[in-house]
Amino acid sequence: MTSAERDFVLDHLDDLHADLDAWLRIPSISADPAHSRDVAASATWLADALRRVGFPTVEIWPTAGAPAVFAEWPSADPGAPVALVYGHHDVQPVDPLELWVHPPFEPTRVEGPDGPELHARGAIDDKGNVAFHLLGIRAHLAATGRETPAVTVKLLIEGEEESGSPHFPALLAEQRDRLACDVVVVSDTGMAAPGVPSAVTAMRGLADAEITLRGPAVDLHSGSFGGAVPNPLHALAELVAKLHDDQGRVTLPGFYDRVRPLSDRERELMSRVPFDEEAWLAGPAASRATYGEAGFSTLERTGARPTAEVNGMWGGYTGPGHKTIIPAEAHAKITFRLVADQRPEDIGPMLRDWVAANVPAGIEAEVHTPPGGVSPCASDLDSPAMAALLSAIGQAFDTAPEDVLFTREGGSGPEAAIVEALGAPLLFLGAGLPTDRIHSPNERVLLPMLYRGAEAAAHLWRELAAARQR
Repeated sequence: MTSAERDFVLDHLDDLHADLDAWLRIPSISADPAHSRDVAASATWLADALRRVGFPTVEIWPTAGAPAVFAEWPSADPGAPVALVYGHHDVQPVDPLELWVHPPFEPTRVEGPDGPELHARGAIDDKGNVAFHLLGIRAHLAATGRETPAVTVKLLIEGEEESGSPHFPALLAEQRDRLACDVVVVSDTGMAAPGVPSAVTAMRGLADAEITLRGPAVDLHSGSFGGAVPNPLHALAELVAKLHDDQGRVTLPGFYDRVRPLSDRERELMSRVPFDEEAWLAGPAASRATYGEAGFSTLERTGARPTAEVNGMWGGYTGPGHKTIIPAEAHAKITFRLVADQRPEDIGPMLRDWVAANVPAGIEAEVHTPPGGVSPCASDLDSPAMAALLSAIGQAFDTAPEDVLFTREGGSGPEAAIVEALGAPLLFLGAGLPTDRIHSPNERVLLPMLYRGAEAAAHLWRELAAARQR
């Protein structure tokens, strides 16, 4: 099958390749202050590229941190819906550098088992996912013979997503009127597998905490005091061991009270996603076994169930040799992934109460939970906008809309903040794959997936306009 949109995309792949080659060379690492000028340069590059594509309004929006890029291309059609595309132009740090096969900011094309790949930091997360929209809107205009899009297209591409979007809520509040839209299209996700058309329908939220346990006022000699006073590291080990029960469930009282259970329909839809657990363990998971909440599949655990994970523990002496002490303090960092109807602000009080009830006598506990957090978000599976998305993806993959699979994203981002600020429904259109090694050395994008993403975007603007007219 072919279409005018596909023909245009395939005839202009060199433009997409050139854009990626230039943009990916900019080391826009938002977490490292040494790269603040690079993040600004990345925003400038994107703004120039959007003007080159034809967006009549392009602005760089400064924040208290890194700049975001805003663009708008109004439709000439009266009553046309407004779509806001969200993505980010900052990237993760590249450490450990020695594990990269190719330099992380020198885009390198590699022939892989599923087709040509492009290796670089940001290749898919998220510069690749944003770049396909530059080609997609051109394909839409060429295929429809229009001078303006069938829908008003806005883009908001932030510069701090990989740093937790600390200034993004303030930007949303400040620019709410300029960002008003009928639907939000998030391009910071992916699909189930190469050649498997799918749509993400939800992302998990996030709450984090740091626990400090204090015992003696100073480090003590373990020979003179061992076995006679409580050891904070022992207490911390016992505490984190109690964080889950023998069924893999989080033991904080009330933790599951607001969890929206998966419906039979949602579980059936998720079961259709092809998933080779052994290959997943040997590949992206790099793990020896699966683990998690009893009664749920691995895909359900990673996308649709809440979790608690210990991210780090430290205390006492960790240098060469040994130092025979009972340490004065022990520390742990913990994060919680949240699902629909849970709220990040509820987790801190739950955790403080639980810690207080589970530390032994003689141990003082302090629980620090930063303000904010990330709320979970989900799409309406039965909305007209979702039907438009499924039709667009189906056309790009030569399949019927009803054969497009539904997946869930286990990670977290500022999508819920966008929805809460703008009050618009949420769609996800991304071209990443679970095997793209995002946040890891040797990040890559499978280039044919980007081509499909550009085509799906081109179809989406037409389909959203048609959905409004029905």
